[in-house]
Amino acid sequence: MPVAIITGASKGLGRALGAALAERGWDLVLDARTAAALDESARDLSGRGTRVEAVAGDVTDAGHRADLVAAAHKLGGLDLLVNNASALGAEPLVRLEELTLDGLRQALETNVVAALGLIQEALPLLRASGAGAVVDVSSDAAVEAYETWGGYGASKAALDHLSAVLAVEEPGIRVWAVDPGDMRTDLYEAAVPDDEDASGRPSPETVVPSFLRLLDERPPSGRYAAPSLLALLDAR
Repeated sequence: MPVAIITGASKGLGRALGAALAERGWDLVLDARTAAALDESARDLSGRGTRVEAVAGDVTDAGHRADLVAAAHKLGGLDLLVNNASALGAEPLVRLEELTLDGLRQALETNVVAALGLIQEALPLLRASGAGAVVDVSSDAAVEAYETWGGYGASKAALDHLSAVLAVEEPGIRVWAVDPGDMRTDLYEAAVPDDEDASGRPSPETVVPSFLRLLDERPPSGRYAAPSLLALLDAR
């Protein structure tokens, strides 16, 4: 069966995507920093008949990244890497004049440096797959200037460019940077805790079909926005 590594998989989009892949028979390597929440997610997904390796840790740690890839190798290889784990840099978000440089470093370290580190670790298995793919979860904050989202947006813009260059350097692998759009997640609640409209945002589960279509139809590497992705693929 195909194997995927999903970071930030204990809740939100990571967990929703893991559930969808499990229903399709994928074997999974799941990452999150909180072991209890990750174990609960793994128990739920393994109950669907798939093999699940839950590896708790921080993606900024090189040893942890190596453990994730080793777990995939144990399951038979690696066909999909989803870099979903993210850090805001400040909770709640603040204007750039207030953003600490350590906060910016944290966002860059998690959202860009760790993502590249995991890609580098995983490349041999992805190349060997014959149908390897990388999904780097982006944000509309990477391309739009939203007040207080400067540090996080800058890190996601860097991730977008890293994805684009990787696609050129690795033509045998699909590399998709995907902006999932607005979602009701713990990350957004931490970013903007006083947003009275947060409860009306779509759940992560509503975004998952866009990611599945990427895997089914394998469009060219590039940056895609989930809200328009389904319509784009329908028109092809």
